[in-house]
Amino acid sequence: MTKGPAIRVVMADDHPLIREGIGALLSGHRDIDVVGEASDGLQAVALYSSLMPDILLLDLQMPGLGGLEAIGVIKSRFPSARIIVLTTYEGDQLASKAISAGAQAYLLKSSVRTELPDTIRAVHRGQKHIHAKVAQNLAQHASDDVLTPREVDVLSLIARGNSNRAVGNSLSITEETVKGYVKNILSKLGAKDRTHAVALALKRGIIEL
Repeated sequence: MTKGPAIRVVMADDHPLIREGIGALLSGHRDIDVVGEASDGLQAVALYSSLMPDILLLDLQMPGLGGLEAIGVIKSRFPSARIIVLTTYEGDQLASKAISAGAQAYLLKSSVRTELPDTIRAVHRGQKHIHAKVAQNLAQHASDDVLTPREVDVLSLIARGNSNRAVGNSLSITEETVKGYVKNILSKLGAKDRTHAVALALKRGIIEL
């Protein structure tokens, strides 16, 4: 264990059982002290501002202000903030967004028991950490063509069950233009059809339902 003051941690997750489990896990490490808990992004921002912890543990999917937005707000106010994302999502796009927003670590909840304490210590020392499976996904898709914002809009509407005509009406573009976007989307994602494209995009964190 490290000597000196304990690493002060705030955790933000909308599931009480997860917060309880993480708290119980970290209570067994005398060099780590959980000083606050938040159940959504707004609470996370407020708690960080008032407590100024060494580390913020942050879920991405929370009501109100989501995790990505919370990272952006906190990093804009406190550029030196050290944030560890805890999530069930191993998709490369979501991880890339979190890291680009300012997270120092991206950890899957399935590995919390084995990796979280050491990840907290590493991030506190100024290091970064990405879960091995997520890092593999990032490397696998590093050279892929990225969907444009409009292509993401089209795919998001398709994922909600809209036809090409309905997508066009929603975005004020022609049905033929939508078909062109769909063709590009299938090519970029290596998808066989619209359903396959939606499945791949959800898995990678390109879109959300």
